[in-house]
Amino acid sequence: MYARRRHVYFAMMGTCIALFVLAWGVVRLWSTPVAVGMCVVAMVIPPVAAMIANRRGPEDRWWDDPSGDPQSDEWWDELDGKKRPGPR
Repeated sequence: MYARRRHVYFAMMGTCIALFVLAWGVVRLWSTPVAVGMCVVAMVIPPVAAMIANRRGPEDRWWDDPSGDPQSDEWWDELDGKKRPGPR
């Protein structure tokens, strides 16, 4: 799943760069307002790409990872209704 998110991120960022280059290298010769519009669209892409690349999928079990603090982990397990085996 991580590889797919990474590919989507790079595709979106490539589209962003392509929009900027085409807007100011080609499109501005015919229509400056269209070139500015392309740049506005390209400006929105990086934050969206970052959100997509950094979101967690259902198979990413980050909420089950122990924090390393035994007291905190025990407290969270109690809140979640899980029982951890005690020390042996």
